[in-house]
Amino acid sequence: MAAFVMRRLLAVCLSLAVFVVPKLFGDEQSTSPYATAADFAKYAMKLREQALLKVEPQVFIPTSSRPAIQRYPWKTNIVTTVFWVGEQAGGNNPVPNYKSSWDFNWTANYGGTDDPDRSARRDYRPVAFVPKQNPFYYALPYNDVTHGQFKPEAPLVIPWFKQAYTGQGESVCRHRWIAIRKGNRTCYAQWEDCGPFRTDHFQYVFGNERPKPNLNHGAGLDVSPAVRDYLGLAPTDVTDWQFIEVRDVPPGPWRTYGENNHFVIARSKTEKQVAAGSVGAAKK
Repeated sequence: MAAFVMRRLLAVCLSLAVFVVPKLFGDEQSTSPYATAADFAKYAMKLREQALLKVEPQVFIPTSSRPAIQRYPWKTNIVTTVFWVGEQAGGNNPVPNYKSSWDFNWTANYGGTDDPDRSARRDYRPVAFVPKQNPFYYALPYNDVTHGQFKPEAPLVIPWFKQAYTGQGESVCRHRWIAIRKGNRTCYAQWEDCGPFRTDHFQYVFGNERPKPNLNHGAGLDVSPAVRDYLGLAPTDVTDWQFIEVRDVPPGPWRTYGENNHFVIARSKTEKQVAAGSVGAAKK
């Protein structure tokens, strides 16, 4: 294409030369606007630029900032139920929660049973112990791994799969943050288990489908007692939820506890760096 354009330009320039040059140099009465050969050369270059603009892609750089595009849409009017670490099976909870889909020792690693009794809780956590994991957690009906391997659809349906991948069978869903909204209040929590009832409904979790019918009125989200208390939820309620990036999680009680909590981890690293710097300064 570029070679074709250059041939066309050469032909144009030669035609102009045949027409214009005699008037520049052979006819003193000429009224040509090209008084010199240099003027004609400038005109020829202008023609070349105009021709190239017609065939080359143009890149426009915005001069003003625009609002960021919302990457993950809100899932609205989702039936939401409450579950907790250490919950026993019974009623509409056929599977006990002493372990999670990703942690066979969930109760022990959490620090104990996350007692949902409001009288046994303070500051969004159980009073009996300081939780070793974030008490703001949730479950969605999808698990990206099975038998130590990623499910075939996982790399295709999980939007952040490539960025979060750390190794075969290492879940890229675990610890992921969402915003949960009820009325004018919004809470933030981390993905720590799969359910309710299903672990295969990626069409809802990452797509546009609605949750499937189930024993809990078609519930599509399980939340912890801490989330329940912050939002003032009933045992079965309706909320909206949305995946978010860690950088978009605002300050709040969800940043306080947990070895799995990105903010606690970052704070611990900072404290260690400060301590190491203090020791180094003392030795000098």
